[in-house]
Amino acid sequence: MTTTISLQAQHFDRLDLSPLTETIEPWLQAGEVPQHEQDLAFAINFPREAGDPRELSEIPEVRLWFLRADARYPWLPWLLSWENGELTRYAAMLVPHQFNKTEGIQYNPEALELFVMNKVFVLADWLQQQGAFSPTKLRFMTQTLGYDLDEEFFILLG
Repeated sequence: MTTTISLQAQHFDRLDLSPLTETIEPWLQAGEVPQHEQDLAFAINFPREAGDPRELSEIPEVRLWFLRADARYPWLPWLLSWENGELTRYAAMLVPHQFNKTEGIQYNPEALELFVMNKVFVLADWLQQQGAFSPTKLRFMTQTLGYDLDEEFFILLG
């Protein structure tokens, strides 16, 4: 069951992570964070003027909130609902990109590669500390962003 975190304009205006921390901190205290793999989604309510063509990931206040969330919880991608597009939207908040009307989001390839590899390293270390390292699940996560890492790569991280 997915836990949806509702974010309103005031959260972005104040860089207020409380909706996120109120969900994650009890999991941390109980030592349950790894078990909440793919449990999170965000419902973002950021008012825009009529005719504003920007996607949420193009709004500086929204991106800045997600940058702060990523700094606080660098393993947050593990919790996002990958199959429902939450990881892709999260990446769009942190990785330079453009929107194409016919092809959708177009990430800067080098920036996306750096983001993916950084998250693989962060998550591999964090999951090992939690006793929940899973190369298969990490591979699946990277595949949602268009990367297919060899299983042998994860031997280097073990």
